Amino acid sequence: MKEILVKAQLNFAVLASILIIAVLGKFTNPELTNSIFVTADQLVSELYLVFVAITLGAFIPNFRLVAFGSIAAFIGAAVLIHLGIFTYLTTEYLFAVLIVVLGFASIANLYRHYREYGL
Repeated sequence: MKEILVKAQLNFAVLASILIIAVLGKFTNPELTNSIFVTADQLVSELYLVFVAITLGAFIPNFRLVAFGSIAAFIGAAVLIHLGIFTYLTTEYLFAVLIVVLGFASIANLYRHYREYGL
């Protein structure tokens, strides 16, 4: 069990950071936080996004690539939003997508580690 916890530190860090963002957001800007998490909740019904996130977490062995690649894609798209290239997207919507992708990918990767040890 200790090996799983050691191997999955990044997974737990991602999930904890989502929780910390939610808690801190409730204190600093509850309206924005509510809108982002309501959007994330609605995005869960978009099955293709969930399937992509689960596939990334379950089948890419190096979870750092998934986590940092998702964050880099978010930053790149946010820059393009602010430059006016993506006029139909908002940064809040993009952040909700990032939360859904990282959350489901982290859980899928945790499950993969769990299955490796046959527990």
